[in-house]
Amino acid sequence: MEKAEFIQICRDNVTTANHELSAKILPAARKYMLHQNKGKLPVIWLETNDSGDNNIAFMNTTYPYLQQVFADMINLLYSNTFMAAQGKDALDLLFSSAKKYKGNFILVVEGAIPTKDNGIYNVVAQTKKRAITALEAVTTLGEMAGYVIALGTCASFGGASSAAPNLTGSVGVNKVLTREIINVSGCPVNPDWFVGTLAHLLMYGKPELDALGRPTLFYGNTIHRHCQRRSYFDKKDFAEKLGDIECMFSLGCIGPKTSADCPYRQWTNHVSWPVKVNTPCIGCTNQDFPDGSTPFFVPLPQKDKSTQTGAEKSGSAAKGDSNESKKNPI
Repeated sequence: MEKAEFIQICRDNVTTANHELSAKILPAARKYMLHQNKGKLPVIWLETNDSGDNNIAFMNTTYPYLQQVFADMINLLYSNTFMAAQGKDALDLLFSSAKKYKGNFILVVEGAIPTKDNGIYNVVAQTKKRAITALEAVTTLGEMAGYVIALGTCASFGGASSAAPNLTGSVGVNKVLTREIINVSGCPVNPDWFVGTLAHLLMYGKPELDALGRPTLFYGNTIHRHCQRRSYFDKKDFAEKLGDIECMFSLGCIGPKTSADCPYRQWTNHVSWPVKVNTPCIGCTNQDFPDGSTPFFVPLPQKDKSTQTGAEKSGSAAKGDSNESKKNPI
């Protein structure tokens, strides 16, 4: 499959909801590996400070299904969720794999990184001699990886783990690594966004990224742009309560400043998404989520910006939103 065709399939998915990406991704990957005489994409997956929702979302991937992704596209070298090994065996496998595939493996980080008190608030392994923190593990492995994917909003921007008052000093991966990070944000992430990003890395290398480091294939337009209730917004016909069929901007929906293709890609089995079930978009892919989205059911212009997680996050979020609005008009 040519890169242009791959990109077109992703964009067709947004406009026609035919899910061609999901149907064609594995055959294309298999054909590529056969013709290029290349193996599967080596992946090391670390779970740090989060709820584990992104690996659960990944398990909900359909067309291709989870076992097909493992069997035909990625070589999962380490994952504390999916691997059978434990303790010393798991650690030996982690560091031997990182050494063997240095410069070639994809480091997937799920969760924010606590930085306060040298990161002691998130320990990913305990040896006989000492604790290995998420901060140390991500810093070490991040320097060895070919690419780094921050999976989910916590890993991408800090997310719920860095929400006020952020007692552990949790931050996104880009705050602890100086290299470029591919942010696949969402709380949780849509499995297509993750699998599609992996497929692009396998066949074509780094995808085009937006101002916040997210693949434009999946974050190129706002929720608002393709929302099925957009016509109500244009007519200023707003819902008065949850369950009404009109636009939910009046009930706190922040789709106008949220980039993702949820309205057409939808979620598990491609059958639904929040607005379809009468729930306002809460902007879970955004740099300032969740503090910048609260209170959730208050209209966007009235949201209390004082709930942001401090001056640093407020400033970067405002800059990010500005860049997004210029690049992705609603």
